[in-house]
Amino acid sequence: MSDMSARRVLHDRVAEAPSFMEVVDHQRRTATRLLDPTRRGVMGQFLTPSPVATFMAGMFECEKSHIRLLDPGAGIGSLSAAFVAEMCARRKKPKTLSITAYELDPILLESLSRTLGSCRVRCDEVGIDFRFHVLGEDFIEAGARALSNDLLASGNGDEFDCAILNPPYRKIRAASRERRLLRKIGVETSNLYAGFLAVTIKLLASGGEMVAITPRSFCNGPYFEPFRRFLLRNLRFRRVHVFASRDRAFADDQVLQENVIFSARKERTSPARVLVSSSTDVDSRDTESRLVTHDDLVHPDDPHVFIHIVPNGDGESVRRLMAALEANLADLGLTVSTGRVVDFRAQELLRREPGRNTVPLIYPCHLRSGCVEWPKLGGKKPNALGSGPKAGELLVPAGFYVLVKRFSAKEEPRRVVAAVYDPARIEADRVAFENHLNYFHRGGEGMPPTLAKGLAAYLNSSLVDSYFRQFSGHTQVNATDLRKLRYPSKEKLVALGRRIGRSFPNQDAIDGLMKEIVLHGQATS
Repeated sequence: MSDMSARRVLHDRVAEAPSFMEVVDHQRRTATRLLDPTRRGVMGQFLTPSPVATFMAGMFECEKSHIRLLDPGAGIGSLSAAFVAEMCARRKKPKTLSITAYELDPILLESLSRTLGSCRVRCDEVGIDFRFHVLGEDFIEAGARALSNDLLASGNGDEFDCAILNPPYRKIRAASRERRLLRKIGVETSNLYAGFLAVTIKLLASGGEMVAITPRSFCNGPYFEPFRRFLLRNLRFRRVHVFASRDRAFADDQVLQENVIFSARKERTSPARVLVSSSTDVDSRDTESRLVTHDDLVHPDDPHVFIHIVPNGDGESVRRLMAALEANLADLGLTVSTGRVVDFRAQELLRREPGRNTVPLIYPCHLRSGCVEWPKLGGKKPNALGSGPKAGELLVPAGFYVLVKRFSAKEEPRRVVAAVYDPARIEADRVAFENHLNYFHRGGEGMPPTLAKGLAAYLNSSLVDSYFRQFSGHTQVNATDLRKLRYPSKEKLVALGRRIGRSFPNQDAIDGLMKEIVLHGQATS
């Protein structure tokens, strides 16, 4: 599909949305006002706007005569309504359409039944036999119960042909009821949305289709690796769409979350091509798209099975440049670890200001313009850690380290924010790094100063930022992500570091040095 065709399809799907979808969206806004904001946050309730629902429904390829649709966490039924509208508008319509919708919140059940009643009227108008079942129960519990009892294996026809979902976004603790239920059916995940996806996958029939809108966070990082492996064992992507703006998909709810919409089929054979696209929002005409192989999305030799979403040619150029770099961390003789000081566990050792019998304690707030500026007096964070036997295992010897924020602030232009810890700037024979920092080191100690400066400059480059955004949709930077990166050779990093003075240059200067020293001779277009 060409860029122009993708733009036209995206725009037309929204522009031609049936009028009854506007009624459904009015119900969504009314229902949202009735929900308690605190409870919504706890339950992860963000109801799907009509334009997004319409766009998602248009991703289905299903041409079966008899369709069973699953809508878990259905809210007021926006996604089911969009699916019905899509099927009713097609030239080849199904003969029967049955929807099973789960919704736990009693406040939404009446609106959900009303929406599905409207869907029945719509289907009657075009000759589709329509039925629906509204289940006011916990989808995870109901799905796990059915799967644990092996009801589907009995061949009673309870598998679904299609599933459309906007699952709740909420972390689930290791000891929580949801985690126990999911473990019983062989699923391990730390977020409820991934649990919804996993149960849905298990309930799909072979060849069944799923279209979902979720946070992009499952694409990388150690917490979602078991889920990624499960997903990729069972599904093959058909299309992936990302929104360039993090505040557009759920603008009414003021949700700042980078979302991805994907369609996938329950099968083991990869499609010839996967359509990857992006836009500011579903109403915009700025869609970028490209066809890739499934192996381009998930590289076969990647031990962590990261999912790379590259909707344009520039992104592919960045990927090639990164792949051509010479070294990994082992080649450089370096390791990256997470800061040892978890402040709420070390409360008795925290000191607001440095003094006798203390060591510097470095937080993300101390990183500024490529350097560590310490102490930061008058701020919210402590600046020192009391020394003594209890602090020993939390400290590292003084030396040159490269620090990277684990969580970049929303207003920061880069996802990867790195700085050099220079022992000449801070008089101390030991130092402590807080847990919201990753730190690069050489066998638990510092590294040569020019290597540290070159490494920090590389990590702060636009090249690394662009590459990182291909597989990470959130502001978290895990040590695993940094271990996975390719790096310039030690010689190139040292040469880069020699060009860095006492203060770091601006972004354009860093990128210029990268092009001159690191990427010299490589194709950049």
